[in-house]
Amino acid sequence: MKISGFTIIRNGEKLGYPYLESILSVLPLCDEFIIVVGNSDDETRTKILSLNSPKIKIIDTIWDEKLRAGGQILAQQTNIALDAITGDWGFYIQGDEVLHEKYIPAIKEAMQQYLHQQTVEGLLFDYRHFYGSYDYVGASMKWYRKEIRVVRNDKKIRSYKDAQGFRKEGKKLKVKEIQAEIYHYGWCRPPKKQQLKQIDFNKLYHDDHWVNEHIVHADEYDYQSFDELQKFTESHPQTMLERILKSNYSFEYDPSKVQINSKDKLRQMVEKLTGHRLWEYKNYNII
Repeated sequence: MKISGFTIIRNGEKLGYPYLESILSVLPLCDEFIIVVGNSDDETRTKILSLNSPKIKIIDTIWDEKLRAGGQILAQQTNIALDAITGDWGFYIQGDEVLHEKYIPAIKEAMQQYLHQQTVEGLLFDYRHFYGSYDYVGASMKWYRKEIRVVRNDKKIRSYKDAQGFRKEGKKLKVKEIQAEIYHYGWCRPPKKQQLKQIDFNKLYHDDHWVNEHIVHADEYDYQSFDELQKFTESHPQTMLERILKSNYSFEYDPSKVQINSKDKLRQMVEKLTGHRLWEYKNYNII
């Protein structure tokens, strides 16, 4: 069994992505790792080369600014990486996602278990979404709970919409759930870099006029737009520990400022009673 990792990144340094930690977290699982590096104006490519891993293969690209609407450039770039993998399975990891090392044995076991079961087109992971700091995770209805991060190397499988998930010939993939989580750190970086990231990210979906009209112009991102959060008391992935130790900004969570609308209160009540989340978007079919 051969395992390929794949990801895309552009301006990872400038925008504060933990992309190196992301790559290193999956690298032990992989026989090769395909990284599509977009035209950057920082040291992203140099930093990747400094990892000095023979498993890593870089594909250099120039992002097509005409593909901004709906984040389609992200899927287009992801498909370049997906087309380049040569393993039986591909492990997709985004630049702000990190795999905890404790899950590697279970993931490898699942890949081996379903290797010859062609009906299994992917593996479904749970998610932890960190917000504000490395000490809190999102607990509201806004956060997606699961997503596909391992896909079979079938060239009919394509990255879907803005690269959140995958589909095969337009249809949802048939997947198996596994007992593993992806740690998503997209909402805990220094406020200055979070603000830069907000502007850059929205430019992948909208034109400059929309961004100027809808994105707050500020030096720093305001984390005080409180979401419902829970204290995180477990361990972070080993690859993240140095970044967390170097973190030098403060975040205070005030639960009294959290406001939950009536629709989400209903959804929370139903989920607590039944385990089912009303109106949840699911880009997969569990088999």
